[in-house]
Amino acid sequence: MKRAIALHLAVLAALFAAQYLLPSYHQTNIARIMVLAVFAMGYNIAFGYTGLLSLGHALFFAAGLYATGLGIELGGLSAAPALLLGLAAGGAIAAATGVLALRTGGVSFMIVTLMFAQTGYLTILYFGTYTRGDEGIVIARAARAIGSIDLSADTPRYFAALALFTVGLLINLALTRSRLGRSMIAMRENEERSRMLGYNPFRVKLIALIISGFYAGAAGAAYGVLFGYVGASFATIQYSILPLLYVLLGGAGTTLGPFLGALLMFYLVDISSGYTTAHLFVVGAALLLLVLFAPKGILGTLRERGAKWLP
Repeated sequence: MKRAIALHLAVLAALFAAQYLLPSYHQTNIARIMVLAVFAMGYNIAFGYTGLLSLGHALFFAAGLYATGLGIELGGLSAAPALLLGLAAGGAIAAATGVLALRTGGVSFMIVTLMFAQTGYLTILYFGTYTRGDEGIVIARAARAIGSIDLSADTPRYFAALALFTVGLLINLALTRSRLGRSMIAMRENEERSRMLGYNPFRVKLIALIISGFYAGAAGAAYGVLFGYVGASFATIQYSILPLLYVLLGGAGTTLGPFLGALLMFYLVDISSGYTTAHLFVVGAALLLLVLFAPKGILGTLRERGAKWLP
């Protein structure tokens, strides 16, 4: 446990130092990666720890994004209450989805969550008068401030993203060590045996999905405020697949896997697109190598081959 805590604190310290060492371009990139990593952390709670393969997490991300964006644009809210509204929206939509979708399992659960996500996307387009559909909403710079802190400026935006990432990471670490976290892992490993031991699979899975929704909603809300844009593209199937790829690359069921996966995937696309228009081919090749040589992801494979202490 001490080594795990030391590793997490070292990662946070490195991210803090990166603000002073990296050029502005990479500061913005890392801020974006940290927000997306929080989204992936939420996905990892559902998939990596509980075994819920969902293709509907774009719905929870978009719920947080639009609740915050519309709260500012149409409701006249300031950034702080709008962020809380986005957090609540992600959890509420996840709860509503879970109550219905968790009556299924396996492939059926995946399909049902995909249907819910597509319904959310089409709803955004249908109410384009308010949501502006694919055109999206640009949040005014003046509205992207908490008190005197302008979150549209590079340094405050970076530290706001770091604060969100820090809270999300530490809660995730505590969750994995808690009784609830261990019951989630039990559901992933053997649901029937867990039921025989007295656990309620529906209840545990619903709680995991709601926590996952809170993470996704917080990430969506933060993305809207920090980067100033709310658009229907964030509700597409792509944003349900991205956190899955981040988790698979970094290591499902590991606390730092989502961040590592988001970091590597982001820069893999960023660097390869500078050399070729076929950057998705490069991404596909990388994922193929991952499946062949590290099927449990980078950190998952390291844990399996010796670093048993990795949470």
